[in-house]
Amino acid sequence: QLLLVESGGGLVQPGGSLRLSCTDAHELSLEHYVVMWFRQAPGKGPEGVSCISISGGTSDYADSIKGRFTITRDNARNTVYLQMNTLKPDDAAAYYCAAKLARTDTACYMDPHDYDYWGQGTQVTVTS
Repeated sequence: QLLLVESGGGLVQPGGSLRLSCTDAHELSLEHYVVMWFRQAPGKGPEGVSCISISGGTSDYADSIKGRFTITRDNARNTVYLQMNTLKPDDAAAYYCAAKLARTDTACYMDPHDYDYWGQGTQVTVTS
């Protein structure tokens, strides 16, 4: 049973960068799990941001963040990262990672409801 933990959120000015990390609190391996990041702003539903396959060979991004965010994974460190550059005020939200046991080597999914494990989230605030 995974217990996902996110870190790396904070307050940043528009145009700034943050790197979020997702790992398991008990240091269980994420090697066999598809992982995604999603976000939720106050009063809005969850929005899929990015996902990555178990090998890292497949990834997907929401149109709103393409070219600015990059998802990667380091299976040796049991960590999935979300590098966020050129942040905008609209990116402000609670960011969550989610994981699902993989069925294939290449798939990932952008709907958070397809995932079995969700973290508690890390807050990202973008303001001048």
